[in-house]
Amino acid sequence: MVTEKTIELSEEEKFAKLDEIIEKNQGQEGILINVLHQAQQIFGHVARKVQLHIAEGLDIPFSKVYAVVSFYSLFSTDVRGRYTIEVCTGTACYVKGAEDILEKLKTELEIDPGETTDDGLFTLETTRCIGACGMAPIIKIGDNTHGRLEEDQIPDLLSKYE
Repeated sequence: MVTEKTIELSEEEKFAKLDEIIEKNQGQEGILINVLHQAQQIFGHVARKVQLHIAEGLDIPFSKVYAVVSFYSLFSTDVRGRYTIEVCTGTACYVKGAEDILEKLKTELEIDPGETTDDGLFTLETTRCIGACGMAPIIKIGDNTHGRLEEDQIPDLLSKYE
């Protein structure tokens, strides 16, 4: 999630922060995913120039960085919203109305899954299972989980994040 603090940084300041992270982790085995995760927190996504910077800083091939970014769905190469909304579409959530929740979110936000609102506040995603089936249907907004939702609760819920 992109925080208020990182949004306020200039691109130069973001790269300086990334350099600190790279320097702190340089030479350690298996550190790439951790560095990429922190880079995504700083920039909101892992664009090609950020991947190139990490590859150069950690002295590893760009192809290795790109392979990790493109393999793991937790990394995004596109600009993400301040809050990522994940709609669980696992079996329990589907049976309890996840499709209705997803449709309401699409209508309220005027975006489809994989897209970000024009104001940069929300990115909408679907996920197979959040692991809290007893609270179905479930969505996550940032680090917060909201369960036993009904579609008419969505507008009020979204307003808490604006």
